[in-house]
Amino acid sequence: MIESTLFGRILGLANLGMMVLDAGQRVIYWNQWLSSRSGMSASRVQGAQLLELFPELSGQRVEQAVLTALSSNLPSILPPTQNAAPFPLYAAGTWGGDRIDQAVTVTPFSEGKERYCLIEVADITGTLGRERQLRGQAEALRQQSYVDGLTGIANRRHFDVALDRELRRALRNGGQLSLLLMDIDSFKAYNDHFGHQQGDACLTMVAEAFASRLQRPADLAARYGGEEFAAVLPDTSAEQAAQHAEVIRAHVESLKLAHAPTAVHPHVTLSIGVASFDKARLADAKSLLEAADRALYAAKHGGRNQVVFETGEQQAAS
Repeated sequence: MIESTLFGRILGLANLGMMVLDAGQRVIYWNQWLSSRSGMSASRVQGAQLLELFPELSGQRVEQAVLTALSSNLPSILPPTQNAAPFPLYAAGTWGGDRIDQAVTVTPFSEGKERYCLIEVADITGTLGRERQLRGQAEALRQQSYVDGLTGIANRRHFDVALDRELRRALRNGGQLSLLLMDIDSFKAYNDHFGHQQGDACLTMVAEAFASRLQRPADLAARYGGEEFAAVLPDTSAEQAAQHAEVIRAHVESLKLAHAPTAVHPHVTLSIGVASFDKARLADAKSLLEAADRALYAAKHGGRNQVVFETGEQQAAS
């Protein structure tokens, strides 16, 4: 193909790759942009078939787009959602390292009775990089919005979402679900004696100890508020939940964290209230939380450092 000097200079200045294939998928035009990013000059690729130059494109989206353009005269835009770098193209002059991210457009055209195909390749590395960064930042913000900043476990917002989700699932499938509410015994005395900085350290240690006892991916450990913690236990019966709660209580007690002299117990302990989903009585978040809270109240007023399971009698007595 013969080009005027001006036309050639203009195409050479284009800030994207351009190649033209004939009906046999042979290269008849290759601009300077492609040469500087592939390491292959126009004279070297002239007359070579696309798959001779890039065997890895066989069976890929680019080859299919070229075949469609030449056979059906249909253009294609290949967004970088599945393969961001179909051509082995690199930063200008490097010809190695990481490939540049690419947006590829395939456009058929005819000259007389001959059909051709124009392939345009744009470098979108910066754009995709910014998109990845923004997605990463958005994910980090989302994670932060669900994580308690002090203890590193789930926060109240995450807890509310998880409890609502698991309640709907239990209602839909007739499954089991249990809830634990726990409170650090005499925590005000601890704060008054050791100070708020040490109090925060205590909250963090108890949170880590409590969360470490929940082994299943579906179980959720959360900071409910202040010195209160909560656990959502899907597919867990009342008896199993009470066992889990006792394991947590005993583990925290075994840490033997020194308590304030005015505290009921010499070491930091937990009181835990347990409630389980009941389709007839405890089938929504409000009633389940109130039931667990009544059980926690009973544990606190029964001497602390114990597990109490919610019963209907507690509701009648309250």
